[in-house]
Amino acid sequence: MPVAITAAVALAGCSTTGADTPPPATTTLPPVAYTKLPPTAAIGDCGPDSRTTKAPGTLTIATDSPAYEPWFVDDDPANGKGFEGAVARAVADRLGYQPDRVTFVRVPWADAITPGPKDFDFDINQVTIVGDRREAVDFSSPYYAVGQAIVAMAGTPAAFARNLGDITRFRLGAQAGSTSLSAITGTIRPSQDPVAFATNDEAKAALADGRIDALVVDIPTGFQITESDLPGSVLVGQFPRPNSVTEFFGLVLEKGSRLTPCASAAVDSLYADGTLDELAQAWLVDSVGTSILE
Repeated sequence: MPVAITAAVALAGCSTTGADTPPPATTTLPPVAYTKLPPTAAIGDCGPDSRTTKAPGTLTIATDSPAYEPWFVDDDPANGKGFEGAVARAVADRLGYQPDRVTFVRVPWADAITPGPKDFDFDINQVTIVGDRREAVDFSSPYYAVGQAIVAMAGTPAAFARNLGDITRFRLGAQAGSTSLSAITGTIRPSQDPVAFATNDEAKAALADGRIDALVVDIPTGFQITESDLPGSVLVGQFPRPNSVTEFFGLVLEKGSRLTPCASAAVDSLYADGTLDELAQAWLVDSVGTSILE
């Protein structure tokens, strides 16, 4: 069933149980095309005795290193803090796995979405559900939707951009393989090739020392960078939504995983009782008032 998440970030999310249908008219986003997701399972069939996990009776959750704020706190995915840290704990709880039955492992972002066997049950790391990735891995129902934003150093020419056309002449950067990078090439279409970085830390360093003029990231990460990570940086604005790079994040699972329907069931139930909205309001920065770069 399509659903909509309306959180403090003034964004919208969706969840499906296999229908190729857009969100209903009440959502804050106009209809968006979805690829079909696996059907959900009954929560009662997904617990530690279900034999759906890699290690019997134990749920193994992966994310990258470092685990950035506001998605995680103190680079500790197991503490249940930060939006994705809290979502991971809520999913585990909903499936019946208490903290002593949950193990966290570190997996590079790019490795999590490549084809082949995985040493985790699900990965949570701001991975966007897009068609070509679905050929390599499974995704759960979406747990969050987020737009893209542009960060520059205060006082630089890029900081004074008022629309996407103003951005095209600048040297832009983003994390390799991300939809932020796709936003540069597919939406901004700059006059020079963007620079791809292995991590956001490398991208922030490049912005600080002038090797790039602006950085494209998701909106919550943009607020985190400008408010605490990179002194002197400013959030120039956000992309109009919806657009071709509006992101819908999902849990990543091995292709054909027996846990995939269970993961979707957990996410769907967390939406249905308002938990996902509460977690977004608790952990993600409000984007209301951020300029829209048309």
